Amino acid sequence: MNNLVADAVSLAEALKPLVADAGSVDIAVCPTYTSLYAVGKVLAGSNVQLGAQDAYIKESGAFTGEISPQMLQDVGCSWTIIGHSERRHILGESDEFLNEKLRFALASGLKVMFCIGELLEERKGGTMEAVLERQTTKGLAGLSADEAAGVVIAYEPVWAIGTGETATPDQAEDAHIFVRGVVEKMFGKDCADKVRIQYGGSVKPDNAAELIAREHIDGFLVGGAALQAESFAAIINACN
Repeated sequence: MNNLVADAVSLAEALKPLVADAGSVDIAVCPTYTSLYAVGKVLAGSNVQLGAQDAYIKESGAFTGEISPQMLQDVGCSWTIIGHSERRHILGESDEFLNEKLRFALASGLKVMFCIGELLEERKGGTMEAVLERQTTKGLAGLSADEAAGVVIAYEPVWAIGTGETATPDQAEDAHIFVRGVVEKMFGKDCADKVRIQYGGSVKPDNAAELIAREHIDGFLVGGAALQAESFAAIINACN
């Protein structure tokens, strides 16, 4: 929940030229709902795609305060985030509800970044893998292998979000390998090889290159560093 419309527009305008040559990566920005239309107009025709931070499970109706995938597409969105840790742990969204959101967003034609990740007490308590397996298995339930391969999974250890703490490259890679194994058990090796797994959790320009060099880290879900065009561009260009 950052940036008023003018700030979001300025950020998008500043970002575009800095990443114009990043042709080998997919780039998306996910501003607040109130900024989507204005930012979408700025990004039109560029290599930066527009996404939202969430989407509801209905096309329309008496669901005050919610935004449908169709409404997001109407303002130019091609992506949405589903299941961010704050939706899970602050707003109490369950695995089952997030699965419903994911399936409806995909069925509506949006591409999805689906977030998973453990709390600090879960990592320290030895339940990290059980948590990641549960979130992945329940989150992707009901999808075909082709649908699952198109989902971008974002591993975001909750203890590393906005804290300045970052999982080491080894920690991040191990978690990604584990999650890819869960996907393989669900949908087969071909799907597991195709699915992109991002890392999210205090990604910065000075750690991006080391993280992206790992075989199973396919990209980033960037938080605070995306609020400055220069730092966000440095991360994007480290992946190019």
